Amino acid sequence: MSAELISIIVLVAVFVIATTRSINMGALAFAAAFGVGELVADFDTDTIFAGFPGDLFVVLVGVTYLFAIARANGTTDWLVHASIRVVRGRVALIPWVMFVLTGALTAIGAVSPAAVAIVAPIALSFATRYGISPLLMGAMVVHGAQGGGFSPISIYGTIVNGIVERENLPGNEIALFLSSLIVNLVIAGILFVVLGGLKLRGVGDGTEADAAKGADEGHDEAKKGQEGKGEEEKGQEEDEGTRLTPARIATLTALVALVVAVLAFDLDAGLTSITLAVALSACWPEDSRNAVGQIAWPTVLLICGVLTYVAVLDEMGTIKWAGDGVSDIGIPLLASVLLCYIGAVISAFASSVGIMGALIPLAVPFLAQGEIGAVGMVAALAVSATVVDVSPFSTNGALVLAAAPGVDRERFFRQLMMYGGIVVAVVPAVVWLALVVPGWG
Repeated sequence: MSAELISIIVLVAVFVIATTRSINMGALAFAAAFGVGELVADFDTDTIFAGFPGDLFVVLVGVTYLFAIARANGTTDWLVHASIRVVRGRVALIPWVMFVLTGALTAIGAVSPAAVAIVAPIALSFATRYGISPLLMGAMVVHGAQGGGFSPISIYGTIVNGIVERENLPGNEIALFLSSLIVNLVIAGILFVVLGGLKLRGVGDGTEADAAKGADEGHDEAKKGQEGKGEEEKGQEEDEGTRLTPARIATLTALVALVVAVLAFDLDAGLTSITLAVALSACWPEDSRNAVGQIAWPTVLLICGVLTYVAVLDEMGTIKWAGDGVSDIGIPLLASVLLCYIGAVISAFASSVGIMGALIPLAVPFLAQGEIGAVGMVAALAVSATVVDVSPFSTNGALVLAAAPGVDRERFFRQLMMYGGIVVAVVPAVVWLALVVPGWG
C-alpha cells in the first residue's frame, strides 16, 4: 500500500473516531500528523511542525480575544442596537446587510478571512440575541465574503487572473467575478428560505422594541427577569445598553483601527487584534479580566490540528498524487468535474488560494486540447475551491465557529460540518454543469 493511500485512510479514521468517540478532532489530527509523518513519511519533527498554521492560530486567538472584550463591555450590544436602527427594526434584513458588507470588503481588496474576522462576531452576536439561526448568519457572512472575492481588484481575483496569464490561458476577469457572485448569492437566497429567514419578515418592523419578539429563549428569560421592576429602573437598564461609554468608544475605535490596519496597511489581522485587545485590557482591566478564558480554545485546537495534518499530506505529495491521477484519466469532461471535486474537498481543509494555484496548472494539459473552455473551467475551479469555506476546518468557517457567542459549539460545529459536506457534494457538480459543460471561453 502506498504512503499516499495510507495517509488518506488515516484521515478518514480521524473523522470516524472523532465523531463516534467525542474526542477533539484536532488532538487526533496532531497524533495522526506525528504517526504518519514519522512512521510513514520519515519526516523529522521540524518538518511536521512546519505545517502548523501559526498565522491562523494568531487570527483565531486575537479576534476572539478582542471580541470577548467587546462583549464584556457591552460594545457588541451597542452594535446590535445600531444595526436595528439602520434597518429600522427589520430583523429579516440583517443577514443580507452582513452578506453585502463582507462582499464589499473583499471586493475592494480585503482578504476573505480578514473580512469574516471583522464582521462575523458582530453578525453572530446579533443572531444570538434575536433568535436568528447562527448557521444562517455565519453562512451569509462567509458567502458574502466569497461573493465579492473575485472582483478584478480583489486578492483572490488578482491571484487567479495572474495564474491564468502566467499559464497563457484565455481569461475573463468579469466572468470570473460574476460567476462567484451569482453562485454565492443563489446559495445565500436558498439558505435564507430554508433556515427560517422568511419567518423574520415583519419581526421588529419599525421599532427596535418589536425586534426583540424574535429573540431566543435566553433573551426571553432576560426580559422576564425585568418583570416587577419599576419603569424607571427598566428604562435606565435599556439606556445603559444603548449608551456610548468611554470603554465602548475605545472598543469601537479599536474595531475601526482593525479594519483600517488590515485593508489600508495590509497588517496581519491576528497580530493587530491581539495588540488592540491588550491595549483595551490595560485601560479597562475589569471589563477584560475573563476575556482570555472566553477565547475558543477547543476550536483553536481542532482547526490547528487538522490543518497540521493536511500540511503533512501536502508535504508527502498526497494532494499532487490525487491531482495527477485525475489528469491522467484522458476524458476531459470527466477529469474537469473530478478536479472541481478535488479542489472542493481539499479546500475545505486547506488554503483556497493554494489549491487554486495547484489545480489550474493541472488543468492546462486538457485545456490545451480545446475540448474544454478555459474561462468556464477556471471559474468553476475558483468557485469550487472557495464556496466550501463554510467548512469549520477552513479559515472562514473556523472564524464563524469561534465567534459565535452563547451557542452549543459542538452542535454548531456539527451543523457547519454537515452544511460544508452538502456544499462539497453539490456545488462542484452544479458549477461544472453551468460553466464547463457549455464550453464557455
